[in-house]
Amino acid sequence: MKDLLSRIIRKEIVKGSSYFEEIHEQKAGNEKLVMELNTGYHTPTEVRTSLERITGESIDSSVTISLPFYTDFGKHISFGKNIFINQNVTFVDLGGIYLEDEVLIGPGARLLTVNHLVDPVKRRGINVDSIRIKKNAWIGANVTVLPGVTIGKNVIVAADATVTKDVPDNVIVAGTPAKITKEIVFH
Repeated sequence: MKDLLSRIIRKEIVKGSSYFEEIHEQKAGNEKLVMELNTGYHTPTEVRTSLERITGESIDSSVTISLPFYTDFGKHISFGKNIFINQNVTFVDLGGIYLEDEVLIGPGARLLTVNHLVDPVKRRGINVDSIRIKKNAWIGANVTVLPGVTIGKNVIVAADATVTKDVPDNVIVAGTPAKITKEIVFH
């Protein structure tokens, strides 16, 4: 699975390429696991165990995820420690999503590593690029993070923002597109 990520990252993938078939095959396998995860009540340990099946990676016991949680691909997510993800969060992770320690993600947030091509002739094709959320960042409710974005350490992304470009450490961003509104001062 990680091999697929290394082959597609930062590439334009046009419909009809061999990648599409492989992507959709893996996506279909993940959908069953995600549906099982989001059906009924599961203890925090059961949620982490299900996520380990989805991601193929070990999930630290300090990670807490409120259900429902959605991911289309599943195998390209990396969780640090002491992460909290609220309910109704969606990860479109084909391009890779990397969460460092202490990250908070509010309800309804969307991390999207895939975008369609601008050229109308190739519109059904996709571009993929990873998202990185650095240590102690807080992603507010209903935030959208677009492909290729890195959100710096200690950043706060205000509710309903759309993050279209990298955010430096220790700032608050808000709006669409997200812009720096304040620097975070340590006391």
